[in-house]
Amino acid sequence: MTTPDDSRSPNAATRAKAALQRDPWDLPDVSGLVVGVLGGTGDQGRGLAYRLARAGQKVIIGSRAAERAQTAAGELGLGIEGAENAECARRSDVVIIAVPWDGHAKTLQALAGELDGKLVIDCVNPLGFDRKGAYAIKPEEGSAAEQAAALLPGVRVTAAFHHLSAVLLQDPEIEQIDTDVMVLGESRADTDVVQALAARIPGMRGVFAGRLRNAHQVESLVANLISVNRRYKAHAGLRVTDV
Repeated sequence: MTTPDDSRSPNAATRAKAALQRDPWDLPDVSGLVVGVLGGTGDQGRGLAYRLARAGQKVIIGSRAAERAQTAAGELGLGIEGAENAECARRSDVVIIAVPWDGHAKTLQALAGELDGKLVIDCVNPLGFDRKGAYAIKPEEGSAAEQAAALLPGVRVTAAFHHLSAVLLQDPEIEQIDTDVMVLGESRADTDVVQALAARIPGMRGVFAGRLRNAHQVESLVANLISVNRRYKAHAGLRVTDV
């Protein structure tokens, strides 16, 4: 007797085989997508907005206060717009979550309707700080990205852009950001889009790093990079070798 799963397995196997045969660097054209950055008035959000807009992407900065977002957008230039968070989410094809960890869940819950059906890139790092320095926090769901997926069941959640220096991103004298971006998600089509967005920024490369269940390790590594930066007075990033 065959089951519904059995009847689908040949097609699933064919799709899996075709995916393995694809060139992993054959990425989609994302130049026409509108990218919203929630938390775009913070250092990381401003830096990502600036770099993507500088690469030619249409970018909207989101904030709880529209005036604050508009002020930040005006300071950055490059055609960046500012809007209240809900409007930013509605008008964007792809939404980057760059809010502080302590406001992560509350922000997503408030915007669930506007984010429904969108591709979301969560770059939030759950970190704590004490006299010994930065340390990783493990959310109940496993990671910030998995918390986003749990709170937003109608959203295609990915995780990326965790290990970037806000100082380098915002420095107009720096032409290239020489780093790799670890990209995680459940759908290859979605992670390909995120990799392609990363590749729009000169010097940057998006590298697929697994499903969302592996996001905690990626988010946590930021605590190590903070320690590196403090010791060596640097703005360290990551490179994946032999890929």
